[in-house]
Amino acid sequence: MTSIFHVADANRLLAGLPSVEQDAFMAACETVELVFGEVLIKPTETITHVYFPIDSFISLIASLDTDDQLEVAMAGREGMFGISLVLGIDESPLLALVQGAGSAFRLNAVSFQMLLLKCPVLHQRLKHYIYVMMRQLARSAACNHFHRIEARLARWLLMTQDRAGGEQLHLTHEFLAMMLGVRRAGVTLAAISLQTRGLIHYQRGEITVLDRPGLIEAACECYNQDCALYARILPVI
Repeated sequence: MTSIFHVADANRLLAGLPSVEQDAFMAACETVELVFGEVLIKPTETITHVYFPIDSFISLIASLDTDDQLEVAMAGREGMFGISLVLGIDESPLLALVQGAGSAFRLNAVSFQMLLLKCPVLHQRLKHYIYVMMRQLARSAACNHFHRIEARLARWLLMTQDRAGGEQLHLTHEFLAMMLGVRRAGVTLAAISLQTRGLIHYQRGEITVLDRPGLIEAACECYNQDCALYARILPVI
C-alpha cells in the first residue's frame, strides 16, 4: 500500500529529519491499517516488521508463565514498535496488541536495519527513544507500587487519550484491569470515583473524557513527568 501521509506530520519520531532521510524512510515503508484487537507479535517471536503508528496505537503487554498480563507501555504517534532491532535483537520481549485502530508506517526488519545505516539522525532519535522508554518503564513500576489506583487510572486514561486523539476511549473493565495490574473491583471503584467527580463518563466499555484538565489534576505526577521527559529528550529538531 502506498503511503499518502507526510512523514514529518505523521509520527513524532520522524519529525525534523533531514529531507534526505525522510525520503529514504518513505521509500522503504508502506502504510497499513491496524485492526483493533489484532495481535502483531507474541513474546519471544521474531520481529519481522516494525511499526510507526500514525493515528493508531499499540499496547505493549508483559506476560508471566501463569498467563497473567500487564500493559507496561503504549506506542502511538510519539513512538514505534520493534525498537529492540535498534539494539540488534530481533526477538520481541512483549506482546504487541492493537488497542487503537488506524494507520501506521510499516517496514520489514531487514529494510529497517539497512535504513538505520543510511539515516544517522533517525538512528540517534531512536536511541534516545530507547532511553525514554527505559525511564518510563522504571517510573511505571514504581507508580504501580506506590500510587493509588484512582491516580494511576487517571494517568493511564490520559496516556490513552494522547494516542487516541479524541475524547472517546474504548476500554473494557478487563483491559483497564490489565492496564493497572489490579482486580476488576478496584478498577470499578476508581472509575466510579472519577465519574462522580465529573471527569469521565463510563458505560459499556466506552469512556468519555469530560474534563481533561481535571483528569490531569487527578492523575499522579508521573504523567506530567513522562511528558516532560519526552519533550526534553526528543524535541522536534
